[in-house]
Amino acid sequence: MPSRTAEVAEDAALMTAARSLLSASAVRDRAQRLLALALDGREQHWSVDLDRLPAAAEFVASVVRDRYPLLNPPPHARWRHFQFEGRDLWRDTAAAARWPGSAAATRAAFDLVITSVLLDAGAGAAWRYRDPLSGLIAGRSEGLALASLRWFTSGGLSDVTDDPLRVDATVLRRIDTRAVSQALQVSDTNPLQGTAGRAALLNRLGATVQARPDLFGLADSPRPGGLFDAIARRASAGRVPATVILETLLDAFGPIWQDRPRLAGVPLGDCWPHPALGGNTTADRYVPLHKLSQWLAYSLIEPLEHAGITVFEVGELTGLAEYRNGGLFVDMGVLVPRDPATWSATHAVSDPFVVGWRAMTVALLDRIAPLVREALGLKAEALPLARVLEGGTWAAGRLIARQRRPDGSPPFHILSDGTVF
Repeated sequence: MPSRTAEVAEDAALMTAARSLLSASAVRDRAQRLLALALDGREQHWSVDLDRLPAAAEFVASVVRDRYPLLNPPPHARWRHFQFEGRDLWRDTAAAARWPGSAAATRAAFDLVITSVLLDAGAGAAWRYRDPLSGLIAGRSEGLALASLRWFTSGGLSDVTDDPLRVDATVLRRIDTRAVSQALQVSDTNPLQGTAGRAALLNRLGATVQARPDLFGLADSPRPGGLFDAIARRASAGRVPATVILETLLDAFGPIWQDRPRLAGVPLGDCWPHPALGGNTTADRYVPLHKLSQWLAYSLIEPLEHAGITVFEVGELTGLAEYRNGGLFVDMGVLVPRDPATWSATHAVSDPFVVGWRAMTVALLDRIAPLVREALGLKAEALPLARVLEGGTWAAGRLIARQRRPDGSPPFHILSDGTVF
C-alpha cells in the first residue's frame, strides 16, 4: 500500500502534468504527434495526403493576392471583424470616447474583445444581425462581432451609469438567454446556435472575474478588462511574450468552460482525450487545442501594443483549430475521413474524429504557412503565421466551403453549445 508521502507526490506530479497542457507548446506538440500517427496509418479516423498540400497552399496564396494586392494582410484578430465597408467601427468608437488615459482605454478594449470572442463560437448559416445604427447586415463571425460591439457601446454590459464603455462582472452574472437573444436579435426566423450556452458562459465569466481579484480586481468593480493590469505586471522593460498572454488567459478563464475535462482538479478547457495517444500518465493521452483562448490571445496583442507594451514571440502561438482552417484541409483533400459515414453523421466536439481533425489542422497550418510564403515570395518576417491565418487560411476555408456547399457550412455537422467553434 503506497505511503501518504507517495500519494502526495503522485498527486503533485499529475497536477504538474495537467498544468503542462495549458500552453501553446503543448498544443503544437500533441498536434504534431497526432499528424505523425496519421501519416503512419495509426490514426483510425483520418488519412493524410500531403501531396495535396502544395495545391492548398497555392489556393491560399491566391486568396491573399485577391484580398490584399500589396501582400500585407493584418494579423488574425477579432478586431478585423469590426471593419465593414472600409469603416473601422471600433476605431470610430474609441475616437469618440473620453477615457482618462491609455490604461483606461486598454481596459475597455479588453472588456469588449474578451466578451466578443467568447460570444463568437459559431452562428450557423441562417442567422443575421441587422445593425440599427448603420443599416449593415452581417452573419457568422462578422455579425456576432457587430452585435457584441453594439451591445457593448449601448452600455448594456456596464453597471456604471456614466461609464457605458465597460463590462462589469455584476452584469455578466445577471445575463440570461433572453438578454443574449435580444442583443443578438435571435428569433424563430433568425435562429442562432447555442444561445443558452453563450448566456451561461457569460454568467460563469462574471463569477470567475469576481472570484479572482488577483487578475481582475480594480478599484471600482471587477471586470474582464482588469486582466490588462495583470498582464502588464508580467511585462519586463515594456515587453511581454505572447505565450504569457495565453497562459494568463488559460489560468484566468479555466473555470468558465462547462463540461470540460479536469485532471487533478485542474480545469483543462478545450482539451480532450484521444485514443491514439499513449504515455505514462493520464495527461499524456490529452490533446489541448485552446482555440478560443488562442484567438483571444491574438486579439489582445493590439490593445497591449497601443498601451505601449511590446508583444514578442507571437509565432510561439499556434494556428487555430476551428472549422474554417480545418474545412480548408478537408475540402482540398489533404485530410480525408476513413469512414464515408462520417460525412452524414453528427459529431460531438469530444469525439476522437473531431479532436483528431482539429489537432491535425493545427499541425498542417504549420506546414502550409511556409508554402504560402514561398508562393507569394515573402519571408516569415513579412508573413508570420498570424498573417497567414488572416490572409489567409481562414478566408480560403470560408471560400472553398461556399464553393463546395451552397450555404458555406462546415464539411461535417458538429453539435455545438456555442463555446468551442
